[in-house]
Amino acid sequence: MNSTRYPGRRIAVALTGLIALTGIALVISGTRPGEAATGPMHHHAVAAQTSKQLVLHDGMRKLWEDHITWTRLAIISFAGDLPDLPATEARLLRNQVDIGNAIKPFYGNAAGNQLTRLLKEHITGAVALLQAAKGGDAAQVDTAKAAWYRNGNEIADFLSHANAANWPRSTMRSMMKGHLDQTLQEGVDRLQGDYAADIRDYDAIHHHILAMADALSSGIIKQFPRRFR
Repeated sequence: MNSTRYPGRRIAVALTGLIALTGIALVISGTRPGEAATGPMHHHAVAAQTSKQLVLHDGMRKLWEDHITWTRLAIISFAGDLPDLPATEARLLRNQVDIGNAIKPFYGNAAGNQLTRLLKEHITGAVALLQAAKGGDAAQVDTAKAAWYRNGNEIADFLSHANAANWPRSTMRSMMKGHLDQTLQEGVDRLQGDYAADIRDYDAIHHHILAMADALSSGIIKQFPRRFR
């Protein structure tokens, strides 16, 4: 890390606290750094058979792969003070609109718009957390981290409310917590300049997000079977 760009003492204090919090969260969840806290959602992978099932399955995977790809690019641009950050953030926020639109045919426009709002808060919360860490403000890190994880629970609870039979609240919360834990670790490793770990983080994130996307598409197919015949 360039010490002229990031004040060494302050950023070290903030990142040390951030890493410690991440480690505690992963220990509590029984997950090692870089490993998905996916829990039972792996059992919900879609066994896509009809053409309509395949369209939803593949489309959901594409949306969530875009989510982690543009998140990663935003982290890289943020950490490196790159000039493409505003354009990258705009594209990332557009992905949250795309995800919200994807559920509208099943849950309605209001639900799709609400999911988009929650997901945009997920992105802006991540930005606030990175800014706090980069600025070396440990108290701000704690505040931003707590808000970010609260939003993750709100997203999980929203999904469970829409499809409780196939998306149990505990499963959705575990799924979102795994995503947040891994993304947080990715941001920490990138800010610290540990690029080998950063790459490993993304591999784990990719594995987790595909399972997460499959859990979502599988749940929709099970909830609306007639739509997929």
